[in-house]
Amino acid sequence: MTASPDAGCIQVERSPEGWAVVTLNRPHKLNALSIQLRQQLHAQVKALEQDPGIHVLILTGDGKVFTAGLDLDEWNATDEPAAAAFTHDAVASLKQFSGPVIAAIQGAAITGGVEIALACDLIVASSQAKFADTHAHVGLLPGWGGSVRLAERVGMQRAKELALTGRFSSAQEALQWGLVNHVVEPDQLLPFAQDLARQMLRAEPAHMKAYKALLDAEAEILQGAAMRYEREQAKAHNARSSLTQIQARLARFLKHRDP
Repeated sequence: MTASPDAGCIQVERSPEGWAVVTLNRPHKLNALSIQLRQQLHAQVKALEQDPGIHVLILTGDGKVFTAGLDLDEWNATDEPAAAAFTHDAVASLKQFSGPVIAAIQGAAITGGVEIALACDLIVASSQAKFADTHAHVGLLPGWGGSVRLAERVGMQRAKELALTGRFSSAQEALQWGLVNHVVEPDQLLPFAQDLARQMLRAEPAHMKAYKALLDAEAEILQGAAMRYEREQAKAHNARSSLTQIQARLARFLKHRDP
């Protein structure tokens, strides 16, 4: 593999086999999705889409947390609502890539982190991974398609339980509920994801991408209106929350969490 010369918030390793590992690289900030990270993610995924030798992406994070979602330190950094979440849309950046995207979740995926994982085509989780959708507990609504994809993945009743309680689900529960495709031991996470990529690459890339495009287009027929409705509601609702309010709600949520 060769490492990207621009490490920054995103690290990229390309394999001559036809896949690349994209790593969220802000472990000191729980891989929070800063504007800079989202901008770099957009640029790196665009470059990988244009690379004729790369046909599958593996998305992971550095450290104990896959990502804790938006960087709240930037809530008021721009005139745009919700830390420019709708301008610098991490899910839209991933959707630039026409080949399969495999999420390799090594640690906790929280709120926006769950949305990003759900936007990938497959999810492989470490046995140490866990998942929590805490939007309601910090007074926000998902705006990257998370509510639609969560219900699609686990069913409406289970989606409501996860969304309304904000509780953490273990990797095994996530597997049982259909949130993830596979659970493996931590040292097998990337090798397992890489093997999935190799299996995909046995097909001609053009045919593989065409089939993915077909499935995505069919999903859009079913999900399109719901996605647009979610975005409208999120923009209106999230604009009413100040950073102080969000931080107070987050503190209350953390205080009452089970150890």
